[in-house]
Amino acid sequence: MINPWCTALPDWEERILAGKSLVPQLPLFRSEADRALRVFNRLRVPDLIGMPTMAVACGPWFLAIVEAMFGSYDPVTHRRMIQEYFLLIPKGNAKSSNGGAVMVTALIMNRRPEGEFDLIAPTLKIAGIAFNQAKGTIKADPALDKLFQCRDHIRTIEHRTNGSKLQIKAADTDVVTGGKAVGTMIDETHVLASKNNSADIFTEIRGALGKRPDGFLLQATTQSKAPPTGQFKDELERARGVRDGRIDLPLLPILYEYPERVIESEEWKTDRTLWPVVNPNLGRSLDLPFLEREFGQAVDGDPAKLALFASQHFNVEIGLRMRSDRWRGADHWLASGDPSIAALDAMLARCEVAVAGIDGGGEDDLLGLCIAGRERQTGRWLFWHHAWAWPDVLERRKDIAAELRDYASEGDVTICDEDSRLDADALATALANGETFEAPLPQDLAELVGYIEQVQDLGLLPEQYAVAVDRVGSPMLVDALASIGIVDPQVYGQGQGYMLNAAIATLPRMLKDGRALHGGRRMMAWCVGNAKVTYSGSALVMTKQAAGSMKIDPVIAMLNAFLALARGPVAGKAEVSVDEWIAGMRAA
Repeated sequence: MINPWCTALPDWEERILAGKSLVPQLPLFRSEADRALRVFNRLRVPDLIGMPTMAVACGPWFLAIVEAMFGSYDPVTHRRMIQEYFLLIPKGNAKSSNGGAVMVTALIMNRRPEGEFDLIAPTLKIAGIAFNQAKGTIKADPALDKLFQCRDHIRTIEHRTNGSKLQIKAADTDVVTGGKAVGTMIDETHVLASKNNSADIFTEIRGALGKRPDGFLLQATTQSKAPPTGQFKDELERARGVRDGRIDLPLLPILYEYPERVIESEEWKTDRTLWPVVNPNLGRSLDLPFLEREFGQAVDGDPAKLALFASQHFNVEIGLRMRSDRWRGADHWLASGDPSIAALDAMLARCEVAVAGIDGGGEDDLLGLCIAGRERQTGRWLFWHHAWAWPDVLERRKDIAAELRDYASEGDVTICDEDSRLDADALATALANGETFEAPLPQDLAELVGYIEQVQDLGLLPEQYAVAVDRVGSPMLVDALASIGIVDPQVYGQGQGYMLNAAIATLPRMLKDGRALHGGRRMMAWCVGNAKVTYSGSALVMTKQAAGSMKIDPVIAMLNAFLALARGPVAGKAEVSVDEWIAGMRAA
C-alpha cells in the first residue's frame, strides 16, 4: 500500500530548478492547517520597519512548511503524522525569524497542559537574539501580551493559564537535553551536532517524541563550514535518504541545495538565475546587491573564501577545508582520488616497488601509515593510508571523536581494543616462575607490521630506505619492524619539520598533474583538510602544533613515504608472486 504521508520527492531536482515548492502533496487536516496559517500570518516581525505581519514578510515557500507542520496533526487522535522536519537553507533566508514564529505558533496551537517547547540556538548571543525576537512578537500583539508572560532572566515565554512554555537555550552554554519537550527547534544543527554528546541529545529528543505522538522536531540549518561529519552528517544523509525515497520515515525534508550536475559544472558561479533556486527568500530578507558584493569579493580572493561563501549562501557542501594557510595539495586532493586503489592489494598489484612512511602513535595521537608505490608502465606514484587510535584519543580529543568513529566504520581507522594492551598479570606470573615472557605487540603495531609484511612478501620493499619513520620515533616501532626482519638500513629515521620541505612543495604538483593518486578515502580528505603550512626561513613546514587537535599523522606519514620513494628505490626479491599473494588473500 502507498503511504499517503510519504514525503519522498523523487523529482526534487526538476522542482527546485523550476522554483516550485519542495513540500509534497499531503492529506493534511485542513482545519488545523488553516488555523495555524491564521495564527502564523498574524504574528508580527518586531525588528523590521513597520513591524509587518508574517503574511507580508514571509515567502509562500515557508507557508507551505507551516501548513505541513500543523496540518499533519490529527485533532481527534492527537497524533502528528509527520513528527520531524529538516530544513536546509542558506544564510539570510529568515531561517531563525521564521523558525521563532513557528515556535510561538506551536505555543498558541498547543493542546497539551504544561507542554514544554525548546528552541536551541547555536550560541548564547543568538539565543538572546532569538528570545528578544520571540518576546517582541508577543509584545507587538496586545492579545498575545495578555496571554503570555515573558521571563527575561531565564529566556522563557509562559502561557498564563495552561502553564505551557517556550524556553530558548544556547547550545554552547546551556544544558541541552531532550527532557520531555512536546516540540523542539534546533537552529543550526551543525553547531549542536559538534557537541561531544550530540548523539545522546538527539536520542533524548527523539525519545520524547516516542512518548508524545503530538510532538515534533524541527531542524533548521545552513551547510557546515567544513565537510559534514558525525551527527550532522547523519542527520543530513537521513533527510536526503527520505527525500530520494531510499528511507521511509515520518520526516519532511526541505533541502534547498543544487542538483549534483549544477555543483559539478559550477554553473552557479556564472548563471545568477540559479541563485534564487536555493535562496527562496531573495528579495525579502535577503538583499541581491549584498549577495552580489559578497560573491564578487569571494570569487576574486582566496579559494578558501569562495568555498566558505558557497557553503553559507548556496549550500554547496565543502569537500576540504580550504583555508589560506592550507597545504596546497588540498587544492588537488579530491580530483586525484582513484577508488580502484582504495584497497591495499589492488594498489600493490600495480606497483613495481613500494615503501612505507609512519608517523604518530603517542597515547593521544593517531598512528598513521602510508604505503607508497611506483606504478609499473606509467611510473605514477600511488598512495594507500590507514590509521590507528586508542580509546584514549576519543576521550581526550572529544572534538574529533565523531569523525574518528565515522572513519572507523568505513574501515580507514582502527579503534584499538584495550584488551590488546600488555597483560600485567601474565608478566608478573612469568617473572615469579622464572620464565621468559614474550610480550605480544600492541594491536596498532601488530597490524601495522602486518601490512608492511605483505609488501615485504611480494618483494616490493627495497633493500634500503624502505620504511621511513620519525627520527625521534618510538623504540617500540623499531623493535616491531625488527620482528619481521626489517632493520637498518631498510628502516631509517626521516627528519621532520623543515626536512619535509621537498615533499610538502612537490607532492601538490604531482597531484595536480595526475602523477600521484590515492584511494579517495574520506579519512584522508579530512586529514589533508586539517593540514596547515607555515614558513620556517625559506622552507615550508607542516607541524602538528599548527594543526592543533585536528589530526594530520597520516599526512605526515605520506610525506615520509614520499621522500623514501623519491630516492628512486628498486624492489628486492619476492617471496611469492603478486598473483599468488592476491589469490591467497582472497581465499583467506
